[in-house]
Amino acid sequence: MNSKKILLQAAVVLGTSLLSIGLEAANAVLLVGNTRGDNVVLFDEQNGNFLGEFITPGSGGLKAPDNLLFGADGNLYVSSGDTIENSAILRYNGINGQFIDTFASGGGLVRPYGTAFGSDGNLYVSSFLSDQILRYDGKTGAFIDVFAQGNGKPGGLNGPNGLLFGTDGSLYVTTQGSVALNGQPDFSFGLPSQVLRYDIPTKTSTVFIDQPTPSPSSFGFVSFLGLEEALNGDLFVSDFANDIRRYNSKTGALIDTLSTNYTGTIPSSNFIGSLTLDDNNFLYTVGFDNTANSGNLGAILRYDAISGNELPSPGNTNAIFVPTTNKLLRPIGITYTSRKVTPVPEPSLIFSLFTLLFFYIITHTVKQKNQERITNQ
Repeated sequence: MNSKKILLQAAVVLGTSLLSIGLEAANAVLLVGNTRGDNVVLFDEQNGNFLGEFITPGSGGLKAPDNLLFGADGNLYVSSGDTIENSAILRYNGINGQFIDTFASGGGLVRPYGTAFGSDGNLYVSSFLSDQILRYDGKTGAFIDVFAQGNGKPGGLNGPNGLLFGTDGSLYVTTQGSVALNGQPDFSFGLPSQVLRYDIPTKTSTVFIDQPTPSPSSFGFVSFLGLEEALNGDLFVSDFANDIRRYNSKTGALIDTLSTNYTGTIPSSNFIGSLTLDDNNFLYTVGFDNTANSGNLGAILRYDAISGNELPSPGNTNAIFVPTTNKLLRPIGITYTSRKVTPVPEPSLIFSLFTLLFFYIITHTVKQKNQERITNQ
C-alpha cells in the first residue's frame, strides 16, 4: 500500500467521522447574529437545539452583526460595524457561511441596521448613525445614492432601524426617535419612535404607525426595531423596550400585542431584537437579559403568527423556544431559512479529528513498513 492510498483512506475516515457527529447540512434553521460575539450561530427550527456557528467570530471583519438577509443569489448579507471605518454589508456563502466579500460600504454608512432588496433589484440599508437610508446596486454593491435623510423633526427618519418591502411595494422603516450627533444617537430631542412608509418612485414618506403607548413591561419608552409581514397581511413590529405589536398592513390599525417579557419582572429585565417567520407561519424573535452582570445572554421566543399564541418548547414557559444560553450574546438579528446549511465544527472537535487522522496515518504507515520488511526478507 503506497502513501497516496493511505492518505485517501484517511480522508475517507475523516469525512465519515464528520458525518457521524452531525455536521452534515441541516434543513430549516434559525440564524442569529451575536452583537457581542461578532459571529452568527445556528439553531434547529424544530426543537431549538444549538447546531454550532455558521459564521465564526470576526470572519471577513465581522463586527457587531445586526440584520441578517438572504439574497436572491442564496448568499447571506450581514449588517456589520459600529464606526464609519468598519461599517459595511458583508456577504457570506449561504450554504457554509464562508466569507465572500465586502459587498457594500461607503456613501456615509455608519452603523448599518436594516437591509432589504427592493423590486428594483437594489439593496437598501438603514444607516443608523447618519439618519439615512442608503441605496446600493444589488448586483455589484456600488453606492447609488442617499434614498432618504432624517430631519430631526417628528415624522422624520430619526434613528432608522428595520427595513421591509411590503406586498404593496412600499418600503417600511422603523425609527427609534434619535438624532445622530457626532457618531452617537441623541434621544434628548424627545422624538417619537414610528413606522414610516416610503413611496419608491417619489422617495416621499408618510407616518404609517405613530408611537404607541409604552409597554407595561418597559422602562417607559418605545423603540421600534424589527418588521415582518405575515402571509395574511398582518404587519408585526418588535419593540426593543418590550412587546411585539401586530398591525393591519393596509390601515396601520393596532390588532394585537404579544408580550415578550420572558424574564417576568416589571419593568422587564430583557430587551428584544428582530423578527423572522418560518414556513409554518411561526414568528420568532430574540431577547437578552440587560441586568448588571448578566453577560447579556440571550434567548429565542416563538409565537403563532395567526393566533398570536405563545409557543414555548417543551419544558419552558411564556414564549421561550430556546431558554437563556451562553451561545447567544446580546443577539439582535435573526432569520429563518429552509435551505441546507452546514455549521462550522468546534475548534476542539477539529483538533480531535485531525489527531485521529494523524494516528491513522502513522498506524497504517508503520503497518505498511512492516509488510514491506517481511516481503523483502
